[in-house]
Amino acid sequence: MEKGWLNLEERVVIVTGGASGIGKHTVQTLSEAGANVVIADVSVTTGEERDGAWCVKCDVTSLADVKALANAVVEKFGRIDALVNIAGINLPRLLVDVTGERPEFELDENSYDKMFDINVKGMFLCTQACVRQMLKQGGGVIVNMSSESGKEGSQGQSVYSATNGAADSLTRSWAKELGKYNIRVVAIAPGILEPTGLRSPAYNEALAYTRGCKPEELSTDYTKVIPMGRDGKLDEVGNLAAFLVSDRASYITGTTINISGGKSRG
Repeated sequence: MEKGWLNLEERVVIVTGGASGIGKHTVQTLSEAGANVVIADVSVTTGEERDGAWCVKCDVTSLADVKALANAVVEKFGRIDALVNIAGINLPRLLVDVTGERPEFELDENSYDKMFDINVKGMFLCTQACVRQMLKQGGGVIVNMSSESGKEGSQGQSVYSATNGAADSLTRSWAKELGKYNIRVVAIAPGILEPTGLRSPAYNEALAYTRGCKPEELSTDYTKVIPMGRDGKLDEVGNLAAFLVSDRASYITGTTINISGGKSRG
């Protein structure tokens, strides 16, 4: 994305989960647009540079880490203009393993807590910390990464879907609370995307079991389910995030924008 039209030069944008997948592509897009981007991720080292961005090691489920993140960004850049909440986890699990063949792929407290801790609690903690700074500045933008599964549901991914439903609800509620302070809150709901590298053999094994098939039988024929006949590109999601962070989207708040090639009913 070229500099100029979005006017993101010198904007300070934090991207959680920015070291891989959608987060990595969003970081690259924002950096190319001229923003000062901060990668907040458990896999980076604080102070290192990656993909044109400054890194802060952060566990989004830790209040201490999140407070340290906000303080470090303000100390280095003087402000926080936007937060893009992308850090998340998806553990395919059945509500009940009816056949009893793979009990490790049945929902338990650990998998439930882990998904809600990272996907929902992490979003809450990071947003709260950044909004405290945005209130001092007189405005800002929060972009929450959701999923079409939050609206549609997804076989074998009920809790993951529930966390995305929570993201949508938090987005709408926070937008109502913060609009008067010139803080916009919006969500993005991708559908089926190109592989990210996070779709590991272990993930495919779990998902296939919850869908009653073998990993090699997981559908890749998107022409049957996606009107546009292809999967989404990570850069397309990154481009949408960059637009929503910019003032070009200045009247968009309190909503979730689907980016699913027409698959999702919205």
